[in-house]
Amino acid sequence: MSFFENLASAFKGGSDARVPIARGFVSPWAVAFDGGTSVAGGAGAASSYEYSRSVRRAFIENPVAQRAVRVVAEGVGGAPLASLSPPTSQVGDSAALQRLVNATSAGQSLLETLAAHLLLHGNGYVQILKDGAGRPLELFALRPERVSVVPGDDGWPRAYAYRLAEKTLTIPVEDEGGWPNIIHLKSFHPADDHYGAGGLAAAEQAVAIHNAASVWNRALLENAARPSGALVYDHPDSAGLTTQQFDRLKDELTSAYSGHANAGRPMLLEGGLKWQGMSMSPADMDFATLKAAAARDIALAFGVPPMLLGLPGDNTYANYREANRALWRLTLLPLAGKILSGLSEGLEPWFTGAKLAIDLDKVPALADDREKLWSQVSAANFLTDTEKRELLGLEPAQGKGETP
Repeated sequence: MSFFENLASAFKGGSDARVPIARGFVSPWAVAFDGGTSVAGGAGAASSYEYSRSVRRAFIENPVAQRAVRVVAEGVGGAPLASLSPPTSQVGDSAALQRLVNATSAGQSLLETLAAHLLLHGNGYVQILKDGAGRPLELFALRPERVSVVPGDDGWPRAYAYRLAEKTLTIPVEDEGGWPNIIHLKSFHPADDHYGAGGLAAAEQAVAIHNAASVWNRALLENAARPSGALVYDHPDSAGLTTQQFDRLKDELTSAYSGHANAGRPMLLEGGLKWQGMSMSPADMDFATLKAAAARDIALAFGVPPMLLGLPGDNTYANYREANRALWRLTLLPLAGKILSGLSEGLEPWFTGAKLAIDLDKVPALADDREKLWSQVSAANFLTDTEKRELLGLEPAQGKGETP
């Protein structure tokens, strides 16, 4: 270790050695299945998981997955922010931090983009762009599938490699002055020290089933939801069709009687041929149940109540309101808290003590919960006004006496 590294380590709280870490054997964005085969190795084995391909199949082609991600990402991106800075911090730092986080970069909302990255990929990377004085000027969310960790000798990240086509840009964790260059946010992964696990890997099979069911239903619709029928050759001499007759008959059926443009067209049959209609059983056509089950699995993977996506269920107003509240309590607030706390921690060297959080008083879905809390605190006569304001997350009143 060099002199400057020892000096920086001393100012950062000592030089105790950290335990070595290593990347796990399975990464959520690289390979989710071993070699693209199932445990049994049969013909129905799952294909290998590749993030870019899965994003196209889920977010671009699947309406349920796209809507689920948009509900969460747009909810986090549009949530009202509040400052939780302690009284010792400067007011200007909190305002500057909030402006920096709310600013768009390259046309994208930072919080919304990070929420989508964490949902789909499990990792979010924020590059800190600085001005000439070394202060943060812009925060840019990097595409997570293009970023990989460059570990040091002990396995801990020392840099991040950003790869695009044939170009690779190595971004050190810290610059020459010891200031952060990049903030890495990740979801929990029990088997990987460097990367987080995203919901897309878990929803991959459900998305594939939902897309396959949609393709199947479309094919059924184009064929009147049943095989049209069969041509039966019944001739007194019991002789079958020759190969030439069979090929000619098949070509005529394909060109003149198949497709939606030829629907209902009368058929002219030669001697010995008769048309026998066929139909499918209701069980063979019941793909609606399969699609609904797959759609619920997709919603579950991204933490969205199925009711909010228009899936079949008891869609009463009371249940919809409870589902919306559950979305905020179980998905949006924890995800927003992870993102905001990670950004505040990464920007701590410039904005000492400044913290950001969701302003719960301005979230309409939580209005009932806040109303109950305010009523309970207001009715607590054994608390002083200062204690009541503290429980409600408000700053102490200035110039007012205590009321028991």
